Amino acid sequence: MSKRGFDPLTYRFEDQLPDRGAVTEVADGVLWARMPMWGRLNHINVWLVRDYDGWTIVDTGLNRDDVHECWRSILDNHLDGKPIKRVIATHLHSDHTGNAGWICRENEVELWMSRSDFYMCKVMAADGPSDVPEDAIKFYRRAGFDEARLNRYRERFGQFGANISELPAGYRRIQDGQYIDIGGREWRAVIGHGHAPEHVCLYCPELKIIIGGDQILPKITPNVSVNPSEPNANPLRDFLNSCARFREMLPPDLLVLPAHESLYEGVHERLTELIDWHEVALEKLYDLCAEPKRAVDVFPALFKSKITDTSYFPATGESIAHLHCAQERRVLVVDEDDNGVAWWRQA
Repeated sequence: MSKRGFDPLTYRFEDQLPDRGAVTEVADGVLWARMPMWGRLNHINVWLVRDYDGWTIVDTGLNRDDVHECWRSILDNHLDGKPIKRVIATHLHSDHTGNAGWICRENEVELWMSRSDFYMCKVMAADGPSDVPEDAIKFYRRAGFDEARLNRYRERFGQFGANISELPAGYRRIQDGQYIDIGGREWRAVIGHGHAPEHVCLYCPELKIIIGGDQILPKITPNVSVNPSEPNANPLRDFLNSCARFREMLPPDLLVLPAHESLYEGVHERLTELIDWHEVALEKLYDLCAEPKRAVDVFPALFKSKITDTSYFPATGESIAHLHCAQERRVLVVDEDDNGVAWWRQA
């Protein structure tokens, strides 16, 4: 257990990081494993929960050979010879759903997800490189993309499905407030919004833990983006409302099991930090838009680090999310020029 400077969170199990293909028990019957990823977030935390005569898996990592090797090691060596009984995906993103279909097929078990995330994942995984919609090109041109960036988008389109093993045709729906019996303990599904359409967190009152997915990460803010599929959405409003709701309903003394970074205590403090960070970002955005700006011009108000080619697309989506939230609050307005580019300015 450790404290880090002025950080209000208390981090747990930092000296017990599970090796590749191994697990660490973080609560009675709750195992922690880490699956490799690329980039700054070089792993995803996944969870195995003892479930009567077997195990429930929560999140699955990317559909990659090295991740498959990790899963085979865990399944063969760390589960007391007991089978997988079901797979739960907290939300649609490929580091969470990547191996869900493979594990479900191998073990002949059901996939449990929220409805919106299951169907959106299926749709996105079905897109091929030649399916670039003209509406999406218009969306990014409106944000301020030049032709080189638009061509980069065309080149990247359809790659989502490459990181996902084909999902089952059917699934078991998880709804907000639903109680799921896992091994004789009740786990309550708490649905968050903003980072994903219906992000499932799993709260166990008996163990005083919550599997938080990407909704309540300890050190970074989850990406909250507007995408071409819903160009007028306001996901930042939804995310802030979810943070406030979680803070009201969850007790303060939980161990949070996030999808990335460290396990921690201090969920109320972290939810307050997430709200405050975005509120400050909205204030900076307002100041920056004293002169009209495009979505791609407002990165300095939202991000401290340099925006690279890899991060350019999520950064644009997050910028639009903040602009839409400010517009709904009536502090920014938008004008569209003759080229279809949106220019945002103070109301």
